Amino acid sequence: MPTIDAKDGTKLHVKESGTGRPVVLIHGWPLTGDMFEYQTLALLESGYRVITYDRRGFGQSGHPLLGYDYDTFADDLAAVLDGLDVSGATLVGFSMGGGEIARYLSRHGAARIAKVALVSSVVPYLLKTDDNPDGVDQSVFEDMKEQIRKDRFAFLGSFAKQFYGVGLVSSPVSKELLDWTFILAVMASPKATLNCVDAFGKTDFRPDLASFTVPTLVIHGTSDKVVPIDAAGRAAAKGISGATLVEYDGEPHGLHATVPDRLNQDLIQFIG
Repeated sequence: MPTIDAKDGTKLHVKESGTGRPVVLIHGWPLTGDMFEYQTLALLESGYRVITYDRRGFGQSGHPLLGYDYDTFADDLAAVLDGLDVSGATLVGFSMGGGEIARYLSRHGAARIAKVALVSSVVPYLLKTDDNPDGVDQSVFEDMKEQIRKDRFAFLGSFAKQFYGVGLVSSPVSKELLDWTFILAVMASPKATLNCVDAFGKTDFRPDLASFTVPTLVIHGTSDKVVPIDAAGRAAAKGISGATLVEYDGEPHGLHATVPDRLNQDLIQFIG
């Protein structure tokens, strides 16, 4: 699989297949581009060119000490689009990946972009503040970092269950899929895993919303315990001119795997 050099020389691991209109899938924390297995297959079978890449510090991309901020992440996305000469693309950002889209549009514009979709995305602002009362308390992010430092492996195992809404009664995904999620997550460097908690938890994308000048689809589960819908999906749809919000009633954060057929259908219909 090819690699593309970021501006600072970091190697970004990229996968692309298909020859149709391009769809770029931007993964969530703390996974890799492979998290989109269901979406990649459905999009390829529908005739699209599908591009995924591992964020710096994650998966098979380079694991540098620096660059875990959204200006750099957005520039990495630009390097991927430029390196593959992508135009007329639909960007799909899951969770943390929605931030790349917001910052990319404000830093690089929409010349290469046809449409965007935010799925379980952290946009526009996840941190609870006086002017963002529906956000997540800072203590939650500090506790996450403490657990990662203490036992990253135990944290990732428990986080995967919350990610997919696994409880005493509910089990929307298989044990094997949980195991696979854990494998993807432990590929990340500890440094990236830690630093990105602050990146996705504390970056304010509200100033970036005006740069969404292309058709935008927002999809969010109403039972998302990782990225609350009020602070994220509903606020994003309200702040982005002309955005369409689709709420998945009762679905958790990882709806790419809990209801893949529904998500695939909605994305393919939106892409057109």
